This record gives sequence, structure tokens and C-alpha cells, in this order.
Amino acid sequence: MLNPLDLSADAPWKKRYRAPALAWSRRASLNRQRGLVASNKDGVYQLYAWDTATDDLRQLTDEAAGVAHGAISADGERVYCLRDRGGDEIGHYVSLQFSGGAAQDLTPELPDYASHSISESHSGNALGFMAVDDTGFHAYVYAAGQMDQPRFAHTKGALSFGPYLSQAAEIAVIASTEKTGVAEYALEAYDVNSGTLIAELWDGAGSGTDIGDFSPVAGDLRCAGSSSAGGYHRPFIWHPLSGERQDITCEQFQGDVKVWHWSPDARLLLLHEVHQALHALYVYDIGEGRVRLLETPPGVLSPGSGFTEDGALQLHITDSTAPTRLLEIDAESGAFRRNVIDLGLDVPAGIPWRSITYSSSGGAEVQAWLATPPGDGPFPTIVHTHGGPTAVQTNAWRPDAQAWLDHGFAFFSLNYRGSTTFGYEFQHAIDGNLGDLEVDDVAAGVDWLLTNGIAQPGALLKTGTSYGGYLTLQSLGRRPELFAGGMAIVAIADWTLMYEDQAGTLRGYQRSMFGGAPDEKPDAHRAASPITYAADIQAPILVLQGENDTRCPARQMRVYERKLKDLGKSIEIYWFDAGHGSLEIAEQIKHQELMLRFAYKTLGL
Repeated sequence: MLNPLDLSADAPWKKRYRAPALAWSRRASLNRQRGLVASNKDGVYQLYAWDTATDDLRQLTDEAAGVAHGAISADGERVYCLRDRGGDEIGHYVSLQFSGGAAQDLTPELPDYASHSISESHSGNALGFMAVDDTGFHAYVYAAGQMDQPRFAHTKGALSFGPYLSQAAEIAVIASTEKTGVAEYALEAYDVNSGTLIAELWDGAGSGTDIGDFSPVAGDLRCAGSSSAGGYHRPFIWHPLSGERQDITCEQFQGDVKVWHWSPDARLLLLHEVHQALHALYVYDIGEGRVRLLETPPGVLSPGSGFTEDGALQLHITDSTAPTRLLEIDAESGAFRRNVIDLGLDVPAGIPWRSITYSSSGGAEVQAWLATPPGDGPFPTIVHTHGGPTAVQTNAWRPDAQAWLDHGFAFFSLNYRGSTTFGYEFQHAIDGNLGDLEVDDVAAGVDWLLTNGIAQPGALLKTGTSYGGYLTLQSLGRRPELFAGGMAIVAIADWTLMYEDQAGTLRGYQRSMFGGAPDEKPDAHRAASPITYAADIQAPILVLQGENDTRCPARQMRVYERKLKDLGKSIEIYWFDAGHGSLEIAEQIKHQELMLRFAYKTLGL
């Protein structure tokens, strides 16, 4: 039995949505008194100047669609972010003074582009970013304050990230799928002055190589990264010029272990592990060759500003009952020291999640998170899939999950095949055949829920965002008997039409997942597209889609909607004025209201 639908202004679930949170924080490498934070504390994610001495925040950006990504210069004088068009993630990088003022276009001569990130070298002598358009992935390195002509430029046709710069920008590393042919990366190191390729690092087929960062010490050209050659990522230190490589091993390592931070003196590395969606931190002493596990507070960890000057670490933490906040822990023990930025985290108590595993097709073991409301089951149940697919659902803060639990639903989120941190084989099982094994894993999860008396038969609803929204539509078409209804957020309905309209960054990613473009792999794209199974859909569908989305563009969803309506199917689409999801709290609350109303109507309540 569900609780009465509560859409009142002071509903507990709305208070959780309004609870301020941090997306990330960084400190300037040469001016540790200054930092940059992304937060939704004023209603929509914006960038804030952070005085690290007082931990005061001052708003810098004021974009209607919000700003979720940015960087601070090494000296702390400037802030960089991509200014796009209403959240479409295509535009130009701009520079703002830390003290405030008007933004300046850094690349007025370039055509509009998409981009993953921008950063300065640790010394502040160079600025690097990747600009992606229809002609390729263009890596640029500019001398600080001289944006008229790049010092280094290199173009890739395949999905690429970088450039990652050494301390004084002597070397630029690009991570590319050009050699791997899948969504895994090989590293290429270039001499910035000459443009010459000086070194490559990849452990061959069946593996990928990631880069963390270069040493922050002048003259030290080592960088740290990780390789999945053994099935799980393991960290290493690599010197591109000498070719020397030091692999970091430890019997305690179980899942994917990657490098987060160097200490300021390059003596220590902070290592982060995810195993079965659970997090752990280690400190590696490079000189002693010793790995030390930190006894950190429980929760989901993400990078902060790393090592401080007084023997501490700053990082972000969250869990299923509390939003993300920045805290400081002891770098020797991992013990809690203090909350660094207090955003007034006073939110209604939530219900913790628990981890379960179950078997799917081919004997695959799938991990999932489950939370149930008070009382005895079975319950109406929300089955959720995360985006990506190269991502993982951890025990993280999700106001939407708690909203469903408040109303009497069970909430179940599964890490289907294709998810990261469960090993190379698990992650790449779906390559070239998207939307097949993942649906098997959804179906096996439904069976587990029913068999264990969690889910009420005939009262399961499917939901997810981005690739999770895609799997919602795909599941409703491929396995129509499983769900009473589906709620897809910024979803994929037709891979071929999506490819024609999406940003270049995502085209490269799509090619790496399918092994080619739609004209090269037409059958695979057709089989993977929910629109192919439109005639088989039985349940009503609610779609929440952004008008300015360049990841899952509007046209492919409009075509899907028209086809379903022509077939007499029940589909409702709510279009919102933003890109790939909304960064505005009020809009997120509206989305949850729409889904709650849809769920109650679908279940006849």
C-alpha cells in the first residue's frame, strides 16, 4: 500500500532536493588560499570563488542553465568555464577574474566546440584543453596569456581526452581510443615545443590505460596513471622521456585502483579503489614503496583538493542519506578532522541502501542497491539503471530515490553489464551489442525482486537517466511483460538519428561502443534502438527530455514519440529548457512531481 501522494511545498522529499550540495572543489596549485567550487546552494549549480582560509564562498557565474564544470588558474587569479547555449554543452571557453567581472572569450577565432575539460599546468605557464567539432578532437596548448597562437596542436579522429600537462608544460599526454578500438584508452606523450611524439603507453588488446596527473614538482616529468591489463585497474608511475615505469601492487587491492593526487613534494600518491561499488583510499609512499590503507569515514568518495600543507587530505563524501560535502581527514590514519565547507546540511532522515548480488544470463553476477520503506513487502518497486554505460551506481545521495521511498515504493538500482569497476570483461561484455545483456540483467533483477518478496507483481516501474533512460525504453520494448510503466529521462530512442545530431564528443564515444558509425554497423545500431521495438510496447511511458540536449538530441525522441502515437501507444513527453538534464533544483523537483503523478496514475491510485 502506497502512502498518500505528497506534493506539498514542505514535503520531506522536496527538502532533500533543496539541500545544498557540492559537485566538486579545487585549490589553485600556486596559491592555496584560493579555490573553486561548484555548488547548487543558491538553487542551480554555479561556480563559486572559495577563500580557503575562511571557507567562504562567493558566486562567480550566473548562467540560467547553470554551470557544472570549470577550472582555476595556478595562481588563483582566473577561472575558466565553457559558456554554452542554454545547457547544450557547445560553445567557447571563457575566462573570469577570481575577483569577479565580465567573462572574456578565450578562443574567439575557433568555431563552436564541445569539450571535456580545461586546465593549466602546475606552474601556470600553459593552458590546455580539447575542442571537439565535426572535424575531430583537437588538443590545444597555449602559453599563459597568449591565446592568439597555440604552442601545440594535435587532432585525433577517435574519442580522446587531454591534453594532460607536465609541471612546466614540457610534455602533453593525450588519451585516445585510436589504437584500442573500444572505449578504453592508450596514452601518447608529445613534446609541446616540437609537437613530436616521444612515447606511447598501452598494455595491448583487452586493456586500457588512464592518466591521473603529472608530478607537481619542477623538473619532475613523471606522471601517474593506471592500467586494466590484469582485468582491474592498477596504478603506475611513468616517465615518458626515459620510458621508466613503476607498477604499484598491493595484496589488499581488489577492485579498480586509480590515482587521485600527488602530494605537493611528489613523495606520496593518493589512490582510490572501487570494489563491488564500495570505496576505499590508500596512500602510497613512493620512496618506501609502501601502500597504506586509510580508515576513512564510510560513504562514497570523490576527489577534493588533495593533500594539504599540514598533513591532511581534503575530499568529498556522500552516502544514500546525505548530500555531498567537503571534509578533511588525517593523511596518516584517515580519521575525520572537520567539515571544510558547511552548507547547512540539515535534511530529513533518509533510508539507507544495502548491497545485494544476483545471477543473470551466462552466469554473470550482478551487484545492485536496494532500499525498502517501512513495513512488510511486497512493495510497488522502482527499478533504476544508471547512465553511462561506463559508470557505476554507488551508495550515493539520490533525492529521487528517497522520494520514492517516502511514498512507499521500494527502490532498486542495478549495475548492469557495461558498468565500470567490476572488471574489464564485465565492462566490455556489451561492446558492439548494446541493449541486449543489459536488458537480461534488468530482467534477472526483476525476477530476484519477485522471488524474494520485495516487489509487488504488476507494480514495477522502470526508470533511468541518459543511458539509464535508454535502458528504460529498451526494456519496455524488449521485455514488455516486466513493467507496468516506464519513466525515461534524457534518453536514447534511436541510435542512428542520435549520431546524426549529437556533439562530436559523443559521436566518438558511440563509435567506440559499437565498433563503428551507423553506416558501418547498421544492424547493430538497429537492434540496439528502442524505436525498433515500438510495436511491442505495452506499458505507458513518460519521457523528460531537454530541448537543448546535444548528448541525446531532441529530434530522435520526437520521431520515437510520433511512431508510438501512430501505433496507438501511450507516451507523454515533457520538454524542459536545458540540455542533458537540469542543474536547477526547482526544475528537478518538477520532474519528480511529474514522475510521482505518472506512477500513481499508472498504478491506478
